[in-house]
Amino acid sequence: MNAHRNAHRFDPTVLREYDIRGIVGKTLTAADARAVGRGFGSEVVARGGKRVAVGRDGRLHSPELSAALIEGLISCGLEVTDVGMGPTPKLYFSVREYGYDGGVMVTGSHNPSDYNGFKMMLGKASFWGEQIQALGRRVAIGDFATGQGSVTTRDVDAAYVERLRRDFRGDKPLTVVWDFGNGAGGPATEALVKTLPGRHVVLNGKVDGTFPAHHPDPTVEKNLEQLKQAVHENKADVGIAFDGDADRIGVVDGQGRVLWGDQILSILASDVLAERPGATIIADVKASQVLFDEIARMGGKPLMWKTGHSIIKTKMAELGSPLAGEMSGHIFFADKWYGFDDALYAAVRLLSILARSDKSLARMRDALPAAVNTPELRFTCSEDRKFKVPEEIKARLKAAGATFSDIDGVRVSTADGWWLLRASNTQDVLVARCEARDAAGLARLKSGLAEALGQSGIQPPPGF
Repeated sequence: MNAHRNAHRFDPTVLREYDIRGIVGKTLTAADARAVGRGFGSEVVARGGKRVAVGRDGRLHSPELSAALIEGLISCGLEVTDVGMGPTPKLYFSVREYGYDGGVMVTGSHNPSDYNGFKMMLGKASFWGEQIQALGRRVAIGDFATGQGSVTTRDVDAAYVERLRRDFRGDKPLTVVWDFGNGAGGPATEALVKTLPGRHVVLNGKVDGTFPAHHPDPTVEKNLEQLKQAVHENKADVGIAFDGDADRIGVVDGQGRVLWGDQILSILASDVLAERPGATIIADVKASQVLFDEIARMGGKPLMWKTGHSIIKTKMAELGSPLAGEMSGHIFFADKWYGFDDALYAAVRLLSILARSDKSLARMRDALPAAVNTPELRFTCSEDRKFKVPEEIKARLKAAGATFSDIDGVRVSTADGWWLLRASNTQDVLVARCEARDAAGLARLKSGLAEALGQSGIQPPPGF
């Protein structure tokens, strides 16, 4: 490695827990992208690597950032393969299937259109946490590998779609409405659905980085209104939505009701556990207690773990878990798949279950034990305060002798149920959730959460 005159400093807000992300033109620039290429490329070289794959989403600034990133990688002497525009899982697939030494996806994921960033793989594993901080330190002192690299392009779309199609099982024709949200998953999924039985209706299929129809985040119910309406109009069996880079899935049943991440995971787990009894199924701390109880009832081993796609992928690999999921719609299959989060693949597996069952998705949803809970609640909180607030609340709870888990943020258990508060690693918000057996209990839990927030100077929104 050589000390380099081109040392560079990132805006401190962009080096996140499991990716690099910022607002283009404010906290993230092409110079940052070039520095990511140099810093990450140097890490690949340090491990003896030579070949890196690069992909990008459909945002307006992704081509410029991708070009600058590739410049940085080439300057380290790496052979770069540009797999082009598409969903983040296509980049993950490329690295795993073709044995690249690393991969970088240029994507703003589910964030607004002025955001962008980088998700990285070193070998077959996520590049996250302390590795990202170390990259920042390397870049700050200009400790870069140097060499003469190259770039080639490779179209992996057909191979990716064929691999997705291979795991579809079932012959019952379904009516499915798809909302791609003008995101990068559209073209690959349109190619996929042409090979599936049944009737498929596509909404917002054109890739458009301004996201004209609605914000590409399927965890926010208002972003699913168009999908619900189309499910109703088409008398569809199911509606499926993706986020901007298609690593997160949203699902609506035939009655237009949203299935949240833990409900989707429960249905998928029933299928996996039928073939792999006793397997460990992982879900994040925001998931319903109903899910953990259902996994145990079906003969699996439930594990509650920290939120974050890189964190969960790492835990899955450590434990040999075949399936994991998050409330945010990241679904990870290692059963027959590669162990990464892929909304297209999760959709294939869900449709396979429906195409082999005499039950509708609505009936499957209704068969889950009832609980009264909130969706994800988000409270605006500055970047410099969002990690401190849960710690302050935890200290007060400890002093009061409360029962809580601090795997990730703080999840408080009471006679009524539980409430959770944690900092988002991708946005300037605190994320909360509450769950109880009845409405009165939920009201008490929400009151307790509001009081805890208020003591740290965070006011819940009107109507909370």
